Amino acid sequence: MIEKIFTPDAPSPGGHYSQAIKQGDLIFISGQLPIVPSTGAKILGGIEEQTLQVLNNLLAIAKAGGSNRDHIIKVTVYIADIGLWSTVNEVYTNFFQAHKPARAIVPVSTLHYGFLVEMDAVASVAD
Repeated sequence: MIEKIFTPDAPSPGGHYSQAIKQGDLIFISGQLPIVPSTGAKILGGIEEQTLQVLNNLLAIAKAGGSNRDHIIKVTVYIADIGLWSTVNEVYTNFFQAHKPARAIVPVSTLHYGFLVEMDAVASVAD
């Protein structure tokens, strides 16, 4: 059975999609942008702040689906300037610590609202 996941602790979807879909023990998290869930404010400042907000949004959705940080399996990172990659990777490393999800980095020319980073993820339900 497919279950839609929604939490007010992450930004509400701005289009025809769910924050995440849960199928069995897997949670497929839609692309997250650096938007503050409580206010809807768009973080357009530095890449560190944008990256951390995106990661926090992903984690909030994973938790709403019954997962946690250590059960995030795969992350796709979309980055508008590959020159920012080392900073994104540093924030990402600090966020996940010893846990190392599978990952792909996709350079893109632009992201919605002029954001610098977006991420989607796959997680498994925590034991």
